[in-house]
Parts: sequence; structure tokens; C-alpha cells
Amino acid sequence: MGKIIFYEDRNFMGRSYECSSDCSDMSSYLSRCHSCRVESGCWMVYDRPNYTGNQYFIRRGEYNDYMSMWGMSDWIRSCRMIPMHRGPYRLRIYERENYMGQMMDVMEDCESIMDRYHWSGGCQSCHVMDGHWLMYEQPHYRGRMWYFRPGEYRNFREMMMMGNMRFMSMRRIMDSWY
Repeated sequence: MGKIIFYEDRNFMGRSYECSSDCSDMSSYLSRCHSCRVESGCWMVYDRPNYTGNQYFIRRGEYNDYMSMWGMSDWIRSCRMIPMHRGPYRLRIYERENYMGQMMDVMEDCESIMDRYHWSGGCQSCHVMDGHWLMYEQPHYRGRMWYFRPGEYRNFREMMMMGNMRFMSMRRIMDSWY
């Protein structure tokens, strides 16, 4: 079970809201959110309601001023707890949208799709069969990240409402991060 506490102001000041599950819109609990403390679990936090906008992965620790740490221009508006996963990690990635082009099965972290699979265009669709994954728009786990749980993702561009969306690196969210 995860637990996260959000605070209206930096340095854990102001009103607080304690959360142990997904929250699609924190505006009814807090007028703003500028710091948080993760007591247990792994979480994705979003700068827009309904799990949209920029997203950030956080784990156990204190985030006293995450806006300056991550360069966010807005505050946390929603959060999603990442469930614990035990067992294998399996992800099938595709070179193009709608499961087209070359396909690879992935069971471990990949620092660079271009270096490992020689795909200059990255990954543009995937099927997460087991585990929870973070995918990054640049090699070496850089740039914006997105959280993927088990399911089918046919078209990243449509899903994220961004032109030419692709991923160049990925990593598993491991139990050891708890």
C-alpha cells in the first residue's frame, strides 16, 4: 500500500492532503500543491487533472520544492499509485504506429533503442504484457517520460495528442524502488 502527502506550499508547509490511492483531481482538497512527501510506494504525479500533462515518477522520499527540481511551470494536480509487481517484465515494442514495422520483445531496461535495435525512429507503439514501465522520449532515460501499465498502446501520437511521438529508451519500475 502506498502513501503520499501533498502540501500546498514549499517545504511541507500549508494545508496537506494524504493519499493512498489514485486521485484524478486534487483541487477539491488543496488550492495548489508545491511539495510532497512519499512515505511508501512509487507514484506518477501529473501537472494536470485526470492524469494528463507532464508526468514525473517519484518514490519514497521528500520533495520540498519539486517545481524547481523538475522545472515544472505548474503544480501537481493528479497522482497515480504504481502497483507492486512481482514476476517477469515483458514488453513488445514496434517501430511504427499500429504495431507496424519491426517488432522486438523486451524484458529488461533499454538505454537506447537506436543502439540496441538500430531503430533511428524509436518505438511508436507497444504492448505491455507484464510489469510497469517508464518510457522516455530520448536515449539514456532523458526527456519527458510516460508511465505504461499492462495494456495495448497502438498510437502514441494520438494517445498523447502530440505530433511524431516516439520513445528512445525504457526502464522497468522495479519492486526494489519501494
